[in-house]
Amino acid sequence: MGPTRENGEVRRRVERILVSACLMGVRCRYDGGDNLTPEVTDAAGSCCLIPVCPEILGGLPTPRTPAEVVGGDGAEVLAGRARVMTQEGRDVTDAFVRGAGEVLRVARVLGVGEAWLKGGSPSCGVSRIYDGTFSRRLRPGAGVTAALLAREGLRLREFA
Repeated sequence: MGPTRENGEVRRRVERILVSACLMGVRCRYDGGDNLTPEVTDAAGSCCLIPVCPEILGGLPTPRTPAEVVGGDGAEVLAGRARVMTQEGRDVTDAFVRGAGEVLRVARVLGVGEAWLKGGSPSCGVSRIYDGTFSRRLRPGAGVTAALLAREGLRLREFA
């Protein structure tokens, strides 16, 4: 981003990037853990990293029962053709859609054009998510939040 003038001083605009909060060490995973990723946290010196957890923003607790997309991927959840279900059979689709919407709201309010997201997640997976059988098998597809952000034109980067 280019420089701006503020109070007579030239200041460089710092790029703002949404980041899956778990990648920054926030203990918001379904099991109460994190996915601390040094490659992500090391970038904090050169850009403004904004931690978000769509599942928390959607109203789900930590810890929580594992959930997976069943019957499609995140885009199909947004279209009403697939659901997000917990391992116990509880439908948590509304919380995942609500959380995705809140993340998009943060991106719009802050003028963010990029998101770094956790791979495999039913919310944040960019290119692969678990297959809905709770057997730890991945399949091609995006999570609910990743699908919404991509649809709205944000650049996405996936971290394992």
